[in-house]
Amino acid sequence: MSTKSSVDSHFHVFKAGKAVSGSRYSPDYAARFSEWQSAARAVGVTHGVLVQTSFMGTDNGNLVKQLQKNPNTLRGVAVVAPTEGFLQLVDLNTQGVRGIRINLAGQSHDVAAWQAAKPLWEAVIQLGWHVELHTDTGALPSVLAAIPLEIPVVIDHFCRPEKASLDDETVQAVQSRVASSEPSTLAQVYVKLSAAYRLHADVEPSNLAKLWLGELGAQALLWGSDWPCTNFEAKSYYANLCGELADWLGHDAAAVQAARSANPMRLYWGLAV
Repeated sequence: MSTKSSVDSHFHVFKAGKAVSGSRYSPDYAARFSEWQSAARAVGVTHGVLVQTSFMGTDNGNLVKQLQKNPNTLRGVAVVAPTEGFLQLVDLNTQGVRGIRINLAGQSHDVAAWQAAKPLWEAVIQLGWHVELHTDTGALPSVLAAIPLEIPVVIDHFCRPEKASLDDETVQAVQSRVASSEPSTLAQVYVKLSAAYRLHADVEPSNLAKLWLGELGAQALLWGSDWPCTNFEAKSYYANLCGELADWLGHDAAAVQAARSANPMRLYWGLAV
């Protein structure tokens, strides 16, 4: 693949009015892949990571359909039950899925079922997948501790700490995870710089992005648009979403390239850029 590849590591597509029973949210509009693709191409984004929405639960059918149509330029992150079997994950891997998402935002952060999910974790390790986490502000530490250290972790939306400070418990939990991981040439913890509008009101995204850059290094950063920005649709103008990354990182060209190209191409496509 071209060294000019640029990746949006977090976007969603869905149909209007479609949600699994019991969902807290059901969209009244459709977010179409063609719309994302058109907006992404206009600003030079060539690849994408399609993330399963919370309101579709473990029904990954639409996600798989999009991956099948775009096998070279798309990868996926699915939602599965803690009891999911190995063969089901193998099938998802064949379709282009490279990780599972645990989205606990707005709900209980009880992770007992995940802590007991030893067969699932063994399958994730065998497939070389990662776990993507989304938690409420300040709620990451206990959830992060439930994920086996052997598994790479991608943490959504800046990790959502209560403050951009080294004495914040979320920041400390991430640092501890990194320190406890086996030494490797590859990052075991990735922070996704995305959806600044989901941060605590007192957290300045550029301060937080620079904190993560300084503490973890550019090799641990990803960028995602979060398009179409559910519940924040007024923020969904794609060119602005794309342009924010350079501002957050103080226009550090090497860090921007790492977050937008080298790191996601390595993590999702297994390629060195």
